[in-house]
Amino acid sequence: MVTPFISQKFKFWSFVSMVLLVFVHAYNLDVRYLQPWTAPMEPLTPTTFIEYFLANGLFRFRIPMLFIISGYLYALHDTKPNKERIGKRLRTLLVPYALWSAFGLLLTYVLELFPYTQHLVASSHVVQIDDARMLVHDYHWYEVLARWVFFPVSYQLWFIRVLLIYNLAYPAIRWCVTHRTAQKIFFGVAFLLWLSTFGLILIEGEGLLFFSLGVWMQKTNFNIASPQSWLNPVGWGVVFLLCAAGKTVLAFTGQPLLGNAVFPVITVLHKITVASGLIACWYGLDKLVSYGMSRAWFVSLSAFSFIIYAAHAPLVAFLIDGMFAWLHFAEGYRLMAFVFLPLCILVLLISLGATLRKLTPKVYGVLTGGRGLA
Repeated sequence: MVTPFISQKFKFWSFVSMVLLVFVHAYNLDVRYLQPWTAPMEPLTPTTFIEYFLANGLFRFRIPMLFIISGYLYALHDTKPNKERIGKRLRTLLVPYALWSAFGLLLTYVLELFPYTQHLVASSHVVQIDDARMLVHDYHWYEVLARWVFFPVSYQLWFIRVLLIYNLAYPAIRWCVTHRTAQKIFFGVAFLLWLSTFGLILIEGEGLLFFSLGVWMQKTNFNIASPQSWLNPVGWGVVFLLCAAGKTVLAFTGQPLLGNAVFPVITVLHKITVASGLIACWYGLDKLVSYGMSRAWFVSLSAFSFIIYAAHAPLVAFLIDGMFAWLHFAEGYRLMAFVFLPLCILVLLISLGATLRKLTPKVYGVLTGGRGLA
């Protein structure tokens, strides 16, 4: 049963997850593409520890949280005809995906027309295909098409693409998670895909496991309001912090000690961090949820979750080196950029969203799939 407070928790964590996503994508150490096992290849300092600890540690529960919420809510309303629901999802997911993917390409193309911003695009390596093709201007037509449809320059859009696939596959997922024999096999396979960080164009191991868990929780009336004893958020919170810290230290110092064996260890610690973070945050931060959702300003800002998600990248990646130059590479410039750049992006996008919603609500509704209009 979804109580008013549970509904508030869904909205709260959806918004917070989007905000944290901007900070994760503003991660600015030398190796910027984050995988669970990423080794930064630079010394461990207060700046590098904090950025890695947050961006590739504490903040990594956010996407699984969004998948669980999406699966739960989709299962909650499955009394409606599936054909009708899929038609709606095409409007609310596929149309925004296509539009924002096209916008990311167009923005990149325009930025490449000017020498300074062209340098920012090239140095970000976001659109690089090989050593000879660093820019969208270097693409063949079919590579532009592939970027638009399958590999958006707005790289965060993978979530929408995968979520749409899981919505299409929902009848099969529901059957698998509600039939005992199939349930064990299905979740076993999904768990292994998640553990291995398996990913193809249409399937992501992380998404499948957590979307399916959300469906299972709704269909089995799993208690998401209060934790059972084994889900005590205090204990899981300790695990969350210790694993994130241990993973961070090993990412910087573990390879000289353990060789390549450190990477599976880091990956396992990453997975424990994600799982423990989900439990600790969902069950242990109800007071924070109540505080936020009782403030009109916070509720008002949370309406712009989707515009933050859809529009923050690739802009945030392009601006990292520009922010370094703007800060004149002063002492602590990377940590300052890690904090200040996401805040600037958030202010910009919320202002843009508010302006669009006021002046052209129909356009805003199309761009956001109808989200945040109320």
